[in-house]
Amino acid sequence: MASKDSQSQSQPINLSALPIPQLTSIKNQLTQELQHLTNSFTQLRAAQAKFRDCIKSIKDGIEKGRDKRERDEKGAEKPILVPLTPSLYVPGKLASTETVLVDIGTGFYIEKTPPAARQFYTSKVDDLGKNLKDLETIVQGKQGNLTVVEDVLRQKMVSESTTNSKGEKGSRGEG
Repeated sequence: MASKDSQSQSQPINLSALPIPQLTSIKNQLTQELQHLTNSFTQLRAAQAKFRDCIKSIKDGIEKGRDKRERDEKGAEKPILVPLTPSLYVPGKLASTETVLVDIGTGFYIEKTPPAARQFYTSKVDDLGKNLKDLETIVQGKQGNLTVVEDVLRQKMVSESTTNSKGEKGSRGEG
């Protein structure tokens, strides 16, 4: 069983021994992987920013404003703007500042106190930060691999074109 595990692990490949078409294929594969990882990185950053916005909304909208709600001339509480989408807000009033609804994913919401909700979102931001660091390391490794493959491919192409041009000069000189 130990031999199976050691066989499945990556072994270094001598890139200079590979033909140009295979190097091109590896280069294309690495490029696609890099694009996918970069897109994932961007999406994780966006999710992290969204969670930070949630933390800010709880701090500014609920916790700071509990005792300092803005009131109109008649003493009634002024409506707040509730985001329906990132660019669409509607007026609303808070039914309670004691609890908030927290989106835990896939359309499920749970009721939490503002400090517990802030802690929930803070842990999400921290988890995403760790994932982003790991992903960044992977992206840098893939970028390094791509650079090496491109360098070897370039050297092979130059060497092949030099060999071809020498062969053409030799055949012209004889004829």
